[in-house]
Amino acid sequence: MRLCTANRTVPRTWTVELRPQPFGPELVCPRCRPVTTSAKGGTTARSAVLAHLARHARLDALPVHLRTCQCHERGCRWHPRHRGCSGPIVLALAREQGGRLWRLADVCTACAGATSHAAIVPEPQLAAAPSSHKAEQPTRSGTEDPSARIRVRDMLSYLAAALPSPTGPQARLLALQCALRADDRGRTQIPHGLLRGMHLHGEGMWWRELEQAHWLYRPPLSSTNGATAQLLDATLLSPRPGRRGRARGADWALRTASAPALRNQDAGLQLAAVALAVHVSPGTASGTADAGQVARSCGLTGNQLVTALRQLGTVGTLTTWTLDDTMDDLAWQTGQGMNHVAAHQNAQQ
Repeated sequence: MRLCTANRTVPRTWTVELRPQPFGPELVCPRCRPVTTSAKGGTTARSAVLAHLARHARLDALPVHLRTCQCHERGCRWHPRHRGCSGPIVLALAREQGGRLWRLADVCTACAGATSHAAIVPEPQLAAAPSSHKAEQPTRSGTEDPSARIRVRDMLSYLAAALPSPTGPQARLLALQCALRADDRGRTQIPHGLLRGMHLHGEGMWWRELEQAHWLYRPPLSSTNGATAQLLDATLLSPRPGRRGRARGADWALRTASAPALRNQDAGLQLAAVALAVHVSPGTASGTADAGQVARSCGLTGNQLVTALRQLGTVGTLTTWTLDDTMDDLAWQTGQGMNHVAAHQNAQQ
């Protein structure tokens, strides 16, 4: 008896189109025809799109070893030419045609980084970092837990696609803390002391910016211990493993943004430092990343990123950095200020 060994590729690509209609944009999914869903308002429509794509990803779950780069299966037509497919398979959310077309697909890490207006989506079923009980325990060896950086990196990448592009750095730093500190129902509480450390105390405009984006909602009566909010992002409302790990990631991001060299700098520079630090391995001083991915994580243009890199060099956060315009590869060396933060965080473990 001969077994069939044909290598059949399982499709893991979902697209949703927003078609303008007199009553508001209409959500059309090719896999759900002829049913369409109408959603009024740009931000409300975006939330409906994300929720619809997340539902498909949950229903069409597939073991990691069976997942392939869907971009590669289509000849890598979703991005400019690069060095080729490589790295783990991840879920990437991409926006095209000015927000009229949204795509969620399995792609390799290299293709995800080369795709414009795309971000890696943290997956509830596939933790980016170890989520077992053993991994949730604080490290006692005096070394930094690498899962903190991984969680912050994935969340920054997701927020790059989930938040409107004009969202400012203060609101992005606040959204990062809210997302990492939220419980499984999307409820989060930010202590007053943490807000003061982020230089966001007494300022309601950053919260209003996230509310206007329909990303969170603040109840009328807040807790006396801090600011409370309810996240409205459907993707973040799914059960997510590793709540302690997310909390450590939030603490890592806070300490990195408030390093001595950055303490008196603006939020844009602090966010850029965090976006770079997530690509540096613990115990090392050098990092590499796709410049476009770093810029999207900070809500910056390419020229604004170059300006931020120069400023980080001036304050001593970076000692050197190079940018390959052809491949869009960014490489840098961290300064003593960031090394001091890493040593301090290791001592806290």
